[in-house]
Amino acid sequence: MKIFWTALVCLSTFFQTAHAQEFSTVFKAAQKYLVLPVKNGAAKHNVELWIDGEKERYLNIELAEGEPDWLAYLDISAWKGQDIEFRIDKWKGNFTVKQSDEDKNALPLYKEKLRGQFHFSPKRGWTNDPNGMVYFNGEYHLFFQHNPYGREWGNMTWGHAVSKDMLHWKEIGDALHPDKFGTMFSGSAVVDSFNTSGLGKGAMVMFFTGAGSWGQGLAWSNDGRTFKKLDRTVVHRINKDNRDPKVIWHEPTKKWVMVLYVEREKEQHSMQFLTSPDLKNWTKSSVVPGGIGNDRYLFECPEFFELPVEGHPSEKKWILIAANSEYAIGTFDGITFKPEIERLNGQHGRDFYASQTFNNEPKGRRIEIGWWRTHTNKEDMNFNQAMSIPLELKLVRTAQGLRLTRTPVKELESIREKTLTVKPTRLKEGGANPLSGIHAELLEIRTTIEPGKAKEITLDIHGLPVVYDVSKQQLQINGVNANAPLVNGKLDLILYVDRIGVELFTADGLLFMPVNVNIDTSKQTLSLSVKGGDAQLKKMTVYALKSTW
Repeated sequence: MKIFWTALVCLSTFFQTAHAQEFSTVFKAAQKYLVLPVKNGAAKHNVELWIDGEKERYLNIELAEGEPDWLAYLDISAWKGQDIEFRIDKWKGNFTVKQSDEDKNALPLYKEKLRGQFHFSPKRGWTNDPNGMVYFNGEYHLFFQHNPYGREWGNMTWGHAVSKDMLHWKEIGDALHPDKFGTMFSGSAVVDSFNTSGLGKGAMVMFFTGAGSWGQGLAWSNDGRTFKKLDRTVVHRINKDNRDPKVIWHEPTKKWVMVLYVEREKEQHSMQFLTSPDLKNWTKSSVVPGGIGNDRYLFECPEFFELPVEGHPSEKKWILIAANSEYAIGTFDGITFKPEIERLNGQHGRDFYASQTFNNEPKGRRIEIGWWRTHTNKEDMNFNQAMSIPLELKLVRTAQGLRLTRTPVKELESIREKTLTVKPTRLKEGGANPLSGIHAELLEIRTTIEPGKAKEITLDIHGLPVVYDVSKQQLQINGVNANAPLVNGKLDLILYVDRIGVELFTADGLLFMPVNVNIDTSKQTLSLSVKGGDAQLKKMTVYALKSTW
């Protein structure tokens, strides 16, 4: 990719040596960004920024020695007019320190070949877990694990994006940077409506793991744009790996509750519960054990919330979920969570992980977004990984007992651009394709099919077959299989199709099947076919969707 590196307006300092060693120079912060040239796959170097004798930024980066693949922008506006010492280790050859007030990357942002068109991804660099999801000051805030300086994992920082509808996201810069406690691992955020913390009425208070001390830190914001950190951890390391604090307000006891993943002796996974009156001082209250070793039940990234049973609003249960979507349903008295049923999972896709839900959601809904491990570190893409679409969680009673459901949020209807209704028809093996006249890249598909005597039903989407094995009552997409029993003899499907994969819902949301696969959307063809007998297409609506960027 051609980068117009030499066109940047900058302050320059030149280094040249025959041997790799640490270099250092001092420059005055005059513009918004320090510009760092990145070469995907190049040797990594440690870079540090020191101001007034304090190490304010440190990172590990694939620094380009020649023409870069892309440019990373480190915000230095907080130190404008001050001297910054720039250090780089094991460097030989030429290097020029540059500054800029503008983003000068050449690719058309958000139009890239492998960019999800209605899934959030950072404009550049790597992302993984969603963090600190909260509704604050009229906006949904999505923080996320972010490497601003490379498209692979590293330099864990809290990126930050805001939205009015959970679909149209605006990335507004990194919020929490690595500090003396380590890089910024995952966590959560709350709104302190009663100023229990003394940090300001209605302050956004954020909790994260410092991956050096393995303590839990606290940061806060009174405007949703600028952030401060306490100069201490509020929960010290408990035992071995402990991380990913989820904090909620428990109204009956008028206390804050933190759920924290802790690895105990002999690789025992557990969720540690703590309580606090003020978000700063925490007391251990109880522990829920999970799996051991490779049994990842209740392993990292806890999520904890209460839901009413659909149709029975006075009956409520608490749900404890961990990173792989396995969950328990039970009771909680503000001190102890008592599981009544465990090891449930309605998510049977590929690489959906570490989901979180919004605190303080204005409509009282429980809305979830997960990290979707997409295959986007290819070609000249300078970003990597994405989030799922937002999902509404509900608790329903089934013949097997209480279960969670996931369904697409209603806001997704706003990106429907064109509606195409397919007439009910009998599907015969070798018969005409009822979808032959439909051509669109981004899709929402809703259909009901009665299998009849058919043994196999295939919905082909841009060359990606979604196959239903009638005898096994099983769905298969790109090598991923999931059990999908018919409901009243029918198969109901909802599918969202983007460049980076398919998210499928069936049985009123009892099964959620996200499958990450890069789709060749240039084909823009759909087909519906059967084998082994006739089936009945009862109804189908296809929506062409528009990009959210």
